[in-house]
Amino acid sequence: MKILIIGSGGREHAISMALSKNSNNNMIYAIPGNPGMLEYCECVNIDQLQFDEIISFIKKNSIDLVIIGPEVPICEGLTDIIEDIGVKVFAPNKLASVLESSKKFTKEISFENNIPTGQAKWFIDFVAAEDYLQSLEPPYVIKADGLAAGKGVSICENYDDAIEALKDIFNGRFGKNQSVVIEEFLDGEEISYFAVTDGTNMYPLIGAQDHKRLLNGDFGPNTGGMGAYCPPPLLTKNLENKIISQILEPTLNGLKNRGINYKGVLFAGLMIKDNEPKLIEYNIRFGDPETQALLMLLKSDFTELVMSVVNGDLNSYKLEWHDKKALTVVLANEGYPNQYNQNEEITGIDEAEKNPKIKVFHAGTKIGDGKLIATGGRVLNVTSIDHTIENARGNAYEAIKKIHYKGKIYREDIAWRALG
Repeated sequence: MKILIIGSGGREHAISMALSKNSNNNMIYAIPGNPGMLEYCECVNIDQLQFDEIISFIKKNSIDLVIIGPEVPICEGLTDIIEDIGVKVFAPNKLASVLESSKKFTKEISFENNIPTGQAKWFIDFVAAEDYLQSLEPPYVIKADGLAAGKGVSICENYDDAIEALKDIFNGRFGKNQSVVIEEFLDGEEISYFAVTDGTNMYPLIGAQDHKRLLNGDFGPNTGGMGAYCPPPLLTKNLENKIISQILEPTLNGLKNRGINYKGVLFAGLMIKDNEPKLIEYNIRFGDPETQALLMLLKSDFTELVMSVVNGDLNSYKLEWHDKKALTVVLANEGYPNQYNQNEEITGIDEAEKNPKIKVFHAGTKIGDGKLIATGGRVLNVTSIDHTIENARGNAYEAIKKIHYKGKIYREDIAWRALG
């Protein structure tokens, strides 16, 4: 089977690994891919938003299946364009993608279907948003309604910071014509939960715990994610059943009632308090960096899972996981998530991967003058699998010591909630 992956980050590197693990007959391509993915696939130098060139490549190379990693191509309608030429796609269509591209829409679906979530109001006018903010007590939760690469949420401890967050959004930091969602602050412990759906059947996957803040102790600005581990001890079978019955199933039913047929990954960001889940947000694709940990635990053939989704026969599918724990630590560039260093040489990955429990996924790298170069805000994802979270974390941090580039930063407390 000829498979094309769209994307260039650690998530896509992990997907390429998973596709190669059991299905040896797959021929895999990536647009544009990254240097780490060359172990598993051929990388093609086409921008992931150059849809005409992507379609030409698909036709020329007789691609059978396309897996879209990042949210932006999905929300821009790439799934629809590829399906129009008769090729199967593992990603929701543009109509369904609004579940991620509009936080307002997610709140509407939640309120319509009695899905537990925080109260919220949305605004297209700064003055109206400012007036509403004055009626609230801190902490304030300010969100850009549209896509913001995981950085559009501000949790503000005082009124002045909340006003600055509003100004950032209305002044176009996350794109023109952004509206604002102001919502209730939810206290508790946050987890990510993943499922797949073929449009009729839903199959739960696994939960993970992400670390969105830049600094140890969950301080600093929000990022795209500084690390993750799975499964989190917080996620009991009882809680999982509540997530499925109270949140995921009503969401899919609510989408169907609006004429939206959702196929692909459903990723719920949840807040847990007293063993009760509340929905924070939805994403329409695998999480990054959660996927890097999640796919290390997958025992079943990932290609078979994907094909069950695109062929609409998830009802007959059975998934198996390794009875282990996985953890990933993001190595970022100094200055991230704002202006950061670029073009520094990376060394030591081979040394780090001498431990068979370690896999280093590339997130923001390129080859320059025969050397591996750090180019992204998030550079590498050092991932470990072991029998306990404590052991997996120890492996990862030992491996990190062996990887070097100027400006390397990372959190030193990934999985702190699980380990205390």
